[in-house]
Amino acid sequence: MREPMRFQLDKQRVRRAFERAAQTYDETAVLQKRIADEMISRLDITTIRPATIIDVGCGTGYALRGLQKRYPKAAVIGLDIAPAMLRKARRRPRWFRSQPVIAGDAEHCPLKDRSIDMIFCNVTLQWCDLDLALAEFSRVLKPEGLLMFSTFGPDTLKEIRHAWRQVDDDIHVHTFIDMHDIGDAMTRHLFQMPVVDVDYAALTYANLNDLLMDLKLIGSNNAAAHRFKGLVGKTRFDRFRRAMESHIDPQGRLQCSYEIIYGHAWAPAHRSSRDREGVISIPVTEIRKG
Repeated sequence: MREPMRFQLDKQRVRRAFERAAQTYDETAVLQKRIADEMISRLDITTIRPATIIDVGCGTGYALRGLQKRYPKAAVIGLDIAPAMLRKARRRPRWFRSQPVIAGDAEHCPLKDRSIDMIFCNVTLQWCDLDLALAEFSRVLKPEGLLMFSTFGPDTLKEIRHAWRQVDDDIHVHTFIDMHDIGDAMTRHLFQMPVVDVDYAALTYANLNDLLMDLKLIGSNNAAAHRFKGLVGKTRFDRFRRAMESHIDPQGRLQCSYEIIYGHAWAPAHRSSRDREGVISIPVTEIRKG
């Protein structure tokens, strides 16, 4: 076997995948919605009363309503890398149309330094360079501002990863970051009192085609920069299909696992000013609604 290649992300592929998934995401992203609800409920542990909140990776805007309901006096902003997701968000009911949504990448947030009281980031960090995203979160958060996030850990899609390893050495599945590495990264970027914990979930499917279609409909494609870019071919796919049969449960359904990492941390009370060249920063007060 050849030495495994270091995982790198193709951000253009990430954007294209979520552009295509915009119309089907709401009906399919059952787990992602469940995680968003859990994150909002976890805000019970804080006494923060934010004036400005940004939902990074807001998608079609599911969590924005819950955040606005919880903090009715706050300015709640949605940010997403896929404009089609934001267009879908703008077609939500009348209450939502007053919510500002902007196109942007978590790695290059188009916001002023120290302009946000709380960052809410639901299952988005796995599509980012973690250090770039955390550096941006640290930059835009006000002193003692709150970062609240969830992401997926290494056991996510482990059945698919294991099955493909029976076939070849190519990268077929996204590489997810370990909980301890996320904690270390938060410390590197000077976040205070970081807390990280993990939960597990499993979705079941009638067959492999349903599982793969479900992933496609929520935009969870293989976005590795060094992925195999040709056709897999019938022979290799049949070997993969047979390897997946070992993950059929006693009820005859195919299982797919998810490792869900939850975390929160606080921006430091005092830090030196840092400017970045090439970043256009928009004051929160100048973001036009809808």
